Amino acid sequence: MPDILGYARVSTGDQDVAGQTMRLTEAGAIKTFTDVMSGRSMDRPGLTALLAYARSGDTLAVVRLDRLGRSLAELLSTVTMLRERKIALLSLEEKIDTSSAAGELIFHVFGAIAHFERRLISERTKDGIAAARAKGRKPGRQPLDVTKLNAALTLIQANTPPAEAARQLGLGRSTIYREMRRLGISRPA
Repeated sequence: MPDILGYARVSTGDQDVAGQTMRLTEAGAIKTFTDVMSGRSMDRPGLTALLAYARSGDTLAVVRLDRLGRSLAELLSTVTMLRERKIALLSLEEKIDTSSAAGELIFHVFGAIAHFERRLISERTKDGIAAARAKGRKPGRQPLDVTKLNAALTLIQANTPPAEAARQLGLGRSTIYREMRRLGISRPA
């Protein structure tokens, strides 16, 4: 028989999972797994333990969706993994139950919105690059100034430390070291 398994998370040790645990138990959770850590961390031992314990047909219950993931993309990824394992998701606050047709539809809509958002960002980026080019600017990394590079290499040959040569000529240290390696120039003693 399928079980409802609760998952509660708080961000800091000052907070308490008791309120979430109580609501999950009232919703029918037979067991609740907890984490006390920031949502930024994807290493969540409580969630990992819940997933190891869960069987096909079970339901993962949370008080709010933000307890399960910080972003829509992260949440959709988790829901996709749950769907592949045939584990439903129940969110009490948002009243979403992916075991129902309506709940699954809501997540498909969320997925479409996330895809739309990614496409908008991509289109804005392309538009920005086109606008910059129209104004005569070249987006991206600017070509290496060979004159400055040769001057830096001359300074290095005269026993100036590469970092100092880079600073004097307004070049990046890593650029100088990369070019020295490429040309087979060793550091001065």
